[in-house]
Parts: sequence; C-alpha cells; structure tokens
Amino acid sequence: MINIGILVFEKIEELDFIGPFEVLSYVNKIKPESTNVWLVSDEEQSIRGYNGLRFFSDYTIDNCPQLDVLVVPGGQGRKLAMENEKILSFIRNRYAELKYLSSVCTGALIIAATGLLKDKLATTYHTAFDELSEMGVIVKSSKVVQDGKIITGAGVSSGIDVGLYLLNKLFDETTAQKVADKIEYYWHKY
Repeated sequence: MINIGILVFEKIEELDFIGPFEVLSYVNKIKPESTNVWLVSDEEQSIRGYNGLRFFSDYTIDNCPQLDVLVVPGGQGRKLAMENEKILSFIRNRYAELKYLSSVCTGALIIAATGLLKDKLATTYHTAFDELSEMGVIVKSSKVVQDGKIITGAGVSSGIDVGLYLLNKLFDETTAQKVADKIEYYWHKY
C-alpha cells in the first residue's frame, strides 16, 4: 500500500484537495488496495473550506502514519498555513521519508515557506508567480512541474493533473490513463 497524505486547513480551496483525493483514491478501483489516501490537519477539528464545505481530517500532524506522498493544496487559507510553524515543521520533518512532495495551486507557497523549494523549479496559480519567485523559487509556467521529488501543479483544477502525474510515477502511464478514462478526464501528459 502506498500511503498518501493530503494536508488540509481552514479556508483551503476545495478542488485543490478534492481533485487529487479523487484521482489518488480512484486507482483502488483499478488496482485494489493500492493506496491509502488520508486528510491530515494540524489539529482535530471541523474544517471549513473557502467555499463553505465542512469536513474532518483522518489524522492530525501529531498522529499521522508514515507517508510515501504528501500533497499540499492551496487557497486563501494558505496565508495562515505559511505562518503555522507546526505545519511547516511537519512538511520539513516528513520530507526525507517521502517519495514525492507535491502541491496544488498556491500550496507551492506553503512548501516554499519551508525552504524546500529554494532554487528549484516550480509552478503555482498564475497570479502568485511573482510571490513564489520572491521566495527564491524558479517559476515555470506549466500545468505540472517536477524538480527532483517535488511536484507542483498550477491552478485549482490542476490537482487532477497532479494526481494523474503522481499515478504515472507511482505505478505507470497505463494505470494513470485508465483512471483518467474512468473519470472522463482528458489528461495532458506533462
């Protein structure tokens, strides 16, 4: 089993985490029992997304099992998350064990706040290019960008692309394409 954590926080952009959650969970319908996909938050609480969706995490940062992949979404809540040392430490401390650290949209700014994106290629939501660049990141305008084991996705809907990109890396292109076909999504292979 591949353990995948998706970091969630108040005022998260819902599609930023729902897109990759759907894709990375859907693979179990093709390859049964291949992934665990968990929502991870800094505290046990009801979380409200930016558009009003309420949900709960599976684990907190304090009790989260070992992860192979960590996905960091964005949204308006990323501004507070970037200042939350508990979240930043969690990402830094888990980085060594991860096969991939990934972001969706402005989640790249949270990763950049840890220092892990310094002098690396990355993408984010187009209106945040300058902010990401000011953090010492080499910004590339693309739907998905990989630099080493860090994979970043552009705007909100790119979470689906990031999920498919991860499936291609974790399994193979055929598996990723099958998931894309099943969810009726035209996958641009990056």
